[in-house]
Amino acid sequence: MSKCLSFKPSIDSNSKILILGSMPGVKSLNEKQYYAHPNNRFWKVMAYLCNYPNLDKESYDSKLNILLKNKIALWDTIKSCKRIGSLDSDIKKEIPNDILSLLKKYPNIKTICLNGGKSYSMFKKHFGELFQKYNCIHLPSTSPANAKFKLEDLNKQWSKILK
Repeated sequence: MSKCLSFKPSIDSNSKILILGSMPGVKSLNEKQYYAHPNNRFWKVMAYLCNYPNLDKESYDSKLNILLKNKIALWDTIKSCKRIGSLDSDIKKEIPNDILSLLKKYPNIKTICLNGGKSYSMFKKHFGELFQKYNCIHLPSTSPANAKFKLEDLNKQWSKILK
Protein backbone atom coordinates (compact mmCIF):
# COMPACT_ATOMS: atom_id res chain seq x y z
CA MET A 1 0.00 0.00 0.00
CA SER A 2 1.36 3.40 -0.92
CA LYS A 3 0.69 6.76 0.64
CA CYS A 4 -1.24 9.16 -1.59
CA LEU A 5 -1.27 12.94 -1.18
CA SER A 6 -3.81 15.19 -2.86
CA PHE A 7 -3.02 18.40 -4.72
CA LYS A 8 -3.48 22.00 -3.71
CA PRO A 9 -6.87 23.44 -4.62
CA SER A 10 -7.46 25.25 -7.88
CA ILE A 11 -9.53 28.20 -6.67
CA ASP A 12 -9.74 31.98 -6.69
CA SER A 13 -11.86 34.65 -5.01
CA ASN A 14 -14.48 34.53 -7.79
CA SER A 15 -15.17 30.81 -7.39
CA LYS A 16 -18.79 29.98 -6.55
CA ILE A 17 -18.76 26.21 -7.16
CA LEU A 18 -16.34 23.83 -5.46
CA ILE A 19 -15.99 20.37 -7.02
CA LEU A 20 -14.51 17.82 -4.65
CA GLY A 21 -13.14 14.53 -5.84
CA SER A 22 -12.03 11.86 -3.40
CA MET A 23 -8.31 11.29 -4.09
CA PRO A 24 -6.56 11.49 -7.48
CA GLY A 25 -5.85 8.14 -9.12
CA VAL A 26 -2.39 6.80 -9.88
CA LYS A 27 -2.22 8.41 -13.35
CA SER A 28 -3.27 11.80 -11.95
CA LEU A 29 -0.79 11.56 -9.08
CA ASN A 30 2.02 10.66 -11.50
CA GLU A 31 1.10 13.51 -13.87
CA LYS A 32 0.39 15.92 -10.97
CA GLN A 33 -2.89 16.85 -12.68
CA TYR A 34 -6.50 16.48 -11.67
CA TYR A 35 -8.38 13.90 -13.77
CA ALA A 36 -5.36 12.95 -15.93
CA HIS A 37 -6.53 9.44 -16.82
CA PRO A 38 -7.51 9.56 -20.51
CA ASN A 39 -10.73 7.60 -19.84
CA ASN A 40 -11.95 9.81 -17.03
CA ARG A 41 -14.83 11.89 -18.37
CA PHE A 42 -14.38 14.86 -16.03
CA TRP A 43 -12.89 17.22 -18.62
CA LYS A 44 -15.51 16.22 -21.19
CA VAL A 45 -18.28 16.97 -18.70
CA MET A 46 -16.65 20.31 -17.88
CA ALA A 47 -16.42 21.07 -21.61
CA TYR A 48 -20.18 20.57 -21.81
CA LEU A 49 -20.93 22.66 -18.71
CA CYS A 50 -18.59 25.49 -19.67
CA ASN A 51 -19.73 25.43 -23.31
CA TYR A 52 -16.12 24.93 -24.35
CA PRO A 53 -16.19 21.92 -26.74
CA ASN A 54 -12.43 21.31 -26.95
CA LEU A 55 -11.63 21.81 -23.28
CA ASP A 56 -10.23 18.29 -22.93
CA LYS A 57 -7.66 19.09 -25.64
CA GLU A 58 -6.32 22.21 -23.87
CA SER A 59 -3.17 22.25 -21.74
CA TYR A 60 -3.68 21.44 -18.08
CA ASP A 61 -3.13 25.05 -16.98
CA SER A 62 -5.62 26.25 -19.60
CA LYS A 63 -8.19 23.75 -18.36
CA LEU A 64 -7.86 25.03 -14.80
CA ASN A 65 -8.05 28.65 -15.96
CA ILE A 66 -11.18 27.98 -18.00
CA LEU A 67 -12.83 26.42 -14.96
CA LEU A 68 -11.85 29.41 -12.85
CA LYS A 69 -13.28 31.78 -15.48
CA ASN A 70 -16.50 29.80 -15.08
CA LYS A 71 -16.28 30.24 -11.30
CA ILE A 72 -15.51 26.54 -10.72
CA ALA A 73 -12.88 25.44 -8.20
CA LEU A 74 -11.36 21.96 -7.78
CA TRP A 75 -10.05 20.07 -4.80
CA ASP A 76 -10.36 16.73 -3.04
CA THR A 77 -12.16 15.65 0.09
CA ILE A 78 -9.17 13.55 1.17
CA LYS A 79 -5.77 15.09 1.91
CA SER A 80 -3.92 11.81 2.30
CA CYS A 81 -4.60 8.10 2.45
CA LYS A 82 -3.14 4.66 1.89
CA ARG A 83 -4.19 2.90 -1.29
CA ILE A 84 -3.08 0.27 -3.78
CA GLY A 85 -4.05 1.30 -7.31
CA SER A 86 -6.68 3.91 -8.09
CA LEU A 87 -9.98 2.53 -6.85
CA ASP A 88 -11.81 4.57 -4.22
CA SER A 89 -12.91 1.33 -2.59
CA ASP A 90 -9.25 0.64 -1.73
CA ILE A 91 -8.75 3.91 0.19
CA LYS A 92 -7.65 3.33 3.79
CA LYS A 93 -6.63 5.57 6.69
CA GLU A 94 -7.86 8.76 5.04
CA ILE A 95 -7.18 12.19 6.45
CA PRO A 96 -9.52 14.92 5.16
CA ASN A 97 -8.45 18.18 3.58
CA ASP A 98 -9.12 21.35 5.59
CA ILE A 99 -12.28 22.23 3.72
CA LEU A 100 -13.59 24.42 6.55
CA SER A 101 -10.59 26.76 6.29
CA LEU A 102 -10.87 26.84 2.50
CA LEU A 103 -14.53 27.86 2.70
CA LYS A 104 -13.74 30.60 5.22
CA LYS A 105 -11.01 31.94 2.94
CA TYR A 106 -13.30 31.81 -0.14
CA PRO A 107 -16.74 32.98 1.04
CA ASN A 108 -18.19 33.18 -2.50
CA ILE A 109 -18.44 29.38 -2.63
CA LYS A 110 -22.15 28.56 -2.46
CA THR A 111 -22.31 25.11 -4.06
CA ILE A 112 -20.22 22.06 -3.21
CA CYS A 113 -20.27 19.22 -5.74
CA LEU A 114 -19.16 15.77 -4.67
CA ASN A 115 -17.74 13.75 -7.56
CA GLY A 116 -18.76 10.18 -6.78
CA GLY A 117 -19.71 8.06 -3.81
CA LYS A 118 -16.40 8.12 -1.95
CA SER A 119 -16.13 11.89 -2.09
CA TYR A 120 -19.72 12.12 -0.85
CA SER A 121 -19.26 9.62 2.00
CA MET A 122 -15.99 11.21 3.16
CA PHE A 123 -17.51 14.69 3.01
CA LYS A 124 -20.56 13.53 4.97
CA LYS A 125 -18.35 11.79 7.56
CA HIS A 126 -15.98 14.71 8.13
CA PHE A 127 -18.06 17.76 7.19
CA GLY A 128 -21.70 16.73 7.61
CA GLU A 129 -22.63 20.08 9.16
CA LEU A 130 -21.90 21.81 5.85
CA PHE A 131 -24.97 20.21 4.24
CA GLN A 132 -27.02 22.77 6.19
CA LYS A 133 -24.93 25.78 5.10
CA TYR A 134 -24.20 25.01 1.44
CA ASN A 135 -25.92 23.64 -1.61
CA CYS A 136 -24.23 20.21 -1.57
CA ILE A 137 -24.80 18.03 -4.61
CA HIS A 138 -23.84 14.35 -4.81
CA LEU A 139 -22.98 13.61 -8.45
CA PRO A 140 -22.13 10.39 -10.27
CA SER A 141 -18.42 9.80 -10.60
CA THR A 142 -16.75 10.73 -13.86
CA SER A 143 -14.28 7.87 -13.32
CA PRO A 144 -13.96 5.18 -15.98
CA ALA A 145 -14.82 2.71 -13.18
CA ASN A 146 -18.36 4.18 -13.27
CA ALA A 147 -19.16 2.60 -16.62
CA LYS A 148 -22.92 2.45 -16.04
CA PHE A 149 -23.14 6.19 -16.78
CA LYS A 150 -22.69 7.23 -20.40
CA LEU A 151 -21.24 10.67 -21.11
CA GLU A 152 -24.70 12.04 -22.03
CA ASP A 153 -26.06 10.82 -18.68
CA LEU A 154 -23.17 12.43 -16.80
CA ASN A 155 -23.72 15.71 -18.65
CA LYS A 156 -27.39 15.68 -17.68
CA GLN A 157 -26.70 14.89 -14.02
CA TRP A 158 -23.82 17.35 -13.72
CA SER A 159 -25.92 20.14 -15.28
CA LYS A 160 -27.52 20.47 -11.81
CA ILE A 161 -24.50 22.45 -10.64
CA LEU A 162 -25.39 25.36 -12.89
CA LYS A 163 -28.82 25.91 -11.31
